[in-house]
Amino acid sequence: MTRIHILLLMIVIALLAGCAQTVPAQRAKYTLSDFEKPGAERPLEVYDPIASVNKGLYRFNYNFDRFLFLPVVNTYEFIMPNYVEKRVSNFLDNIGEFSNFTNAALQLKPKSAGITLSRFVINSTVGIAGLWDPASHWKLQRQDEDFGQTLGRYGTGGGPYIVLPVFGPSNLRDTVGLVGDTAAFSAVDPLNFEHNEGWEYPYLGLDAVDTRHRQPFRYYKSGSPFEYELVKVLYTEKRKLQIVK
Repeated sequence: MTRIHILLLMIVIALLAGCAQTVPAQRAKYTLSDFEKPGAERPLEVYDPIASVNKGLYRFNYNFDRFLFLPVVNTYEFIMPNYVEKRVSNFLDNIGEFSNFTNAALQLKPKSAGITLSRFVINSTVGIAGLWDPASHWKLQRQDEDFGQTLGRYGTGGGPYIVLPVFGPSNLRDTVGLVGDTAAFSAVDPLNFEHNEGWEYPYLGLDAVDTRHRQPFRYYKSGSPFEYELVKVLYTEKRKLQIVK
């Protein structure tokens, strides 16, 4: 099963689970609507037509994170020296330059595409397969681009807000973008998994653990009684800024 099939299967299964409301209801003590004045303007309102499903998936992600994902990440951090963790992160970032370059080119950003290509060449050679990141020290900063940003660059709206299982906050456009980036990576197969199938799942697992390791966010630790709404707004505004940059 390819990465794209795994991703689609995870999304479909969890969305169906959310629709069936199998996640136990643990409603927050307060929600944003409890404090709104009737008729008050909501300048940061985000289109969220399936809020009940999304909130169920948000709770699912919290439980998955707390009882499964974070224990694995904590074990990884305990076993791996910080120096080795950094080498792993650099290697995975270097592989990720494929998506950055492709989307920068699709968005007709020659400067970003040139920087990304230069980073890949420098880090793959001087940085020894990307284990080190000399390009950043030489003022060639990483250009984070994805297909969701590419779609937004050409006028595609975000559409309804979606909470994806495990992946977290998204919207319809960015979910399509995630599938597109995953499909492109699988089609090009830069690590030649077609002839090294035994390495694909360890790579995917390491990539997932490293990504969570570098993400400081912890569910229900924001101190806000409106955390779901806060995350929704912050994600939406962040994506707007990434698209127009």
